[in-house]
Amino acid sequence: MGRLLAGGMGALLLVAAGLFWWQGRATNEPPPKALLAPPPPPANEVLPEGDPDAVGEAPPMPGETSPQSREEKRFARYDRNRDGIISRIEMLGSRTAAFKQLDTNKDNLLSFEEWAVATADRFTGADADKNGKLTPAEFATTAPKRAVKPRCKC
Repeated sequence: MGRLLAGGMGALLLVAAGLFWWQGRATNEPPPKALLAPPPPPANEVLPEGDPDAVGEAPPMPGETSPQSREEKRFARYDRNRDGIISRIEMLGSRTAAFKQLDTNKDNLLSFEEWAVATADRFTGADADKNGKLTPAEFATTAPKRAVKPRCKC
């Protein structure tokens, strides 16, 4: 009977030591960056205006020598302050002008009706023969117009 009791106490002691070791290790190590969620933006934070005169891609980040992949270029376009993190403000800043154009009653809220009117107007403008259907050529006219990049004046 004494052996059984000693074995049980030894097992409990090992489990307790393992739990203390595991808990101590969990509090000493910072969580991986992938698990950290960005802090929510303050409620009174205002989205910045997009720069209508901005043309072309964002300048490269300092210290870069290798060519960027397509995704790295997209990331750099949104990361305005070049800190390696895209905030909500940076992400939505480039879409502010388009949002304001759709928000016809200027209440800073986009209702379904406002969006639907804009979509219907775009469809009506693209339907050249007014038959209620878009051919591939007519649909191609609905694509957003890209700004022409100025040539280098080197």
